[in-house]
Amino acid sequence: MFSRRSFTITMACAPLGMATSSPAAAAIDDAKLKRLLEPIATKYGLPALAAGMVTGNGLQRAAVTGVRKAGGRTPATLADLWHLGSDTKAMTATLVGMLVEEGKLQWDAPLASVLSKISALRKADLGKVTVSQLLHHTAGLPANLKWRELQAKARRVTEQREAALEEAMRTPLLTAPGSTYLYSNTGYVLAGLVIEKLTGKAWEEVMQQRLFTPLGMRSAGFGGIGTLGKEDQPWPHLENGTPVARNGPAADNSPVMGPAGTVHATLEDWSKFIADHLRGARGEKALLKPATYEMLHKPGLNDYAMGWIAVSRPWAGGIALTHSGDNTMNHCVTWLAPAKGFAAVVCTNRGGQSKAADEAIGALLQQP
Repeated sequence: MFSRRSFTITMACAPLGMATSSPAAAAIDDAKLKRLLEPIATKYGLPALAAGMVTGNGLQRAAVTGVRKAGGRTPATLADLWHLGSDTKAMTATLVGMLVEEGKLQWDAPLASVLSKISALRKADLGKVTVSQLLHHTAGLPANLKWRELQAKARRVTEQREAALEEAMRTPLLTAPGSTYLYSNTGYVLAGLVIEKLTGKAWEEVMQQRLFTPLGMRSAGFGGIGTLGKEDQPWPHLENGTPVARNGPAADNSPVMGPAGTVHATLEDWSKFIADHLRGARGEKALLKPATYEMLHKPGLNDYAMGWIAVSRPWAGGIALTHSGDNTMNHCVTWLAPAKGFAAVVCTNRGGQSKAADEAIGALLQQP
């Protein structure tokens, strides 16, 4: 689920400008894009590969090639779901931005004050960590906790996240808060817990109510995809290309990790969230205020913003926003060019495919 920042395309072209028409009901299945994807999927042995171009109006051009399961005959489609992995982090950060706008939270508030009912935080080093540091990966937290053990401790996922907080309090911070960039799923799980405590609802419920429903992301959900044993959705594959033994909702990381990376959606619905951030970055109508998007997109240490990596790229006309997601069985990546009003997205149902995804993104960005 680690995000990457090595993509180095330097062309100055603007493949797709900001559209002015009303949002389309569905993206066009683009034969030209499919021809670009086919040799990349073959080169890297991908079971399926989907990609598209996005503007502030959503997904505009898209294509998919390959089959849902290696060795099978069922073709992948543009209506299929894709696991987004750590691209979920930008969604969690967006929810935090909403709470800040509502005056329920401050970016630099320490956890001990935000979660004041948890008295142990006042004496723990973790209590000094701010919400902003959680989202910037500068809290000094370990990358992961023993998620499956935490899952076994409680039936409700909200209680599992409370157990994650308790475990994090017992674990010494690796660095002083704010001093060092250390990519941490743990930090985003704790940010999810903050959302839960301030809203009185599970992070999953808040996501549905405040992101998925307003943006029309009807297909969006959590965890692994497909019906157990059926090739009705892209089947997850390991990095070596082997299909996992079982697909379905449980074919994912533990649900306690939700705020760090368990969302799935169709390419079109994922693009609705990306389109919102494109609009917000340009000061156009979006879920949040322009100043909030500016905060979410502002890079911190190691160029990491809040759920995004922000780097300068000539083809983007300035700052580009990117993130990738990988639950070891699926891989996806997105690159946004806010100044030029477009983004490119790529998904595959095989884990560890950063090189393939980069090549596909490069092919998309060279399109007129």
